[in-house]
Amino acid sequence: MSKRIAAKHKIDRRLQVNLWGRAKSPLNKRESRPGQHGQRRHKPSDFGIQLMAKQKLKGYYGNIGEKQFHKYYVEATRRKGDTGENLVGLLERRLDAVVYRMKFVATPFAARQIVNHGHILVNGKRVNIPSYMVKEGDVVEVRERSRQIPQIMEAIESGERDVPDYMDVDPKAMKGTFVRTPKLADIPYPVQMEPNLVVEFYSR
Repeated sequence: MSKRIAAKHKIDRRLQVNLWGRAKSPLNKRESRPGQHGQRRHKPSDFGIQLMAKQKLKGYYGNIGEKQFHKYYVEATRRKGDTGENLVGLLERRLDAVVYRMKFVATPFAARQIVNHGHILVNGKRVNIPSYMVKEGDVVEVRERSRQIPQIMEAIESGERDVPDYMDVDPKAMKGTFVRTPKLADIPYPVQMEPNLVVEFYSR
């Protein structure tokens, strides 16, 4: 097992959820926390519940650092409307999240990697910044010379996930349009996300 896969499995066990809904999650076999004998369960405090909600949402999008995640929260508070809805909307506009939602790759971690390696075009121009904010109407596609990469071909052919309706994707052309910024109810999280608790955590 690679270090990357082991790390993802450890996150699942620590948070006690199958965060990405993958068939190979260790929670499908056991529900103990990391450690030789697991850890005793205590009733979490309000702070603990809020912290877990934040770790779950932040962890879902891959390698987002705390400083960057907090910036998304600050930006969400500046915008009109519900801060929690604004927060998940900003996270879903990240280029690596869009690439993952369009099923060009199997995981958010793989999405970050192929963006970093320059395999993705936005409106015909190569973008290699995973945190690039996609706008409504932007066209995202796999570069023509990258379309034979096995992990991309396998992900597109996989029936593991569906493309959400705020994307318009042509899998054969490996191209899609980001139609609109989603609301929480639109986002196909495999587990329950509670951005309202994340807002409470940061506003303490």
